[in-house]
Amino acid sequence: MHARKTSDAASVSSAAPAQSRPQRDVQVAELFTQLAESAEGSLERDELRAAIAREHIGLARHLASRYANRGEPVEDLQQAALLGLVKAINGFDADLGYDFIAYAMPMMAGEIKRHFRDKTWAVRVPRRLQERRGELNQATRRLTQVLGRSPTTTELAEELQMTRDDLAELIEASTAYSALSLDSPTGDDGHERINLGDTIGGPDHLLELVDYRESLPPLLEGLPDRERRIVILRFFGNKTQSEIAADVGISQMHVSRLLSNALATMREGMLVEE
Repeated sequence: MHARKTSDAASVSSAAPAQSRPQRDVQVAELFTQLAESAEGSLERDELRAAIAREHIGLARHLASRYANRGEPVEDLQQAALLGLVKAINGFDADLGYDFIAYAMPMMAGEIKRHFRDKTWAVRVPRRLQERRGELNQATRRLTQVLGRSPTTTELAEELQMTRDDLAELIEASTAYSALSLDSPTGDDGHERINLGDTIGGPDHLLELVDYRESLPPLLEGLPDRERRIVILRFFGNKTQSEIAADVGISQMHVSRLLSNALATMREGMLVEE
């Protein structure tokens, strides 16, 4: 009976392209609920994943089109984006409260960038920016080892002896050059040379969301100042909503509302056809 429900949902998914976005979001949420309840390795689970993927194929293709005219066939970029979409579907946990598109966007963008890296694509980075990025990486690593957790923006700013606004600018600038070679030097650690690849830790879904802003720099700049600051604190500073509320001086409910508005605005911008 449940399998028939899955098939029906999959049919609606492919047969109703004109449905509104709120309707689609409700349907996708229901599909993820069914996915969480399905048996691992079952046909039902595969059908649910396929149904969710069909709902977001257009988004994957649209994201891939933003990287066109850079020397790689659009079809290859679309395949990379779809691979990221599949990984996002497999790794998404609806119970954490994240919007699926906000979760999937950085994973799709990451697969596209990985495709470029595999094809030896790179960008030119000013030496000054490379050095500052190195300082940020080293400070993050040091504080993580000392504190036993990811440092906050306040702790990073104090370590680097800069204001939080300057730190936010440095983080924003450094993310624009994520195609740096893993062999790029970041300085030394007293006795040995440290390369960028040595500073990279394990998977962190919160850090993966940083790519979401990298994909949408014009839209981020278009946000009101307070909403932009909240996004930076949440996804760069790894702060909770209650910590952001204390930092900004507003209620946690207000932070939640502003954060939702900001992500919705950025999401709408990404979905608008160029």
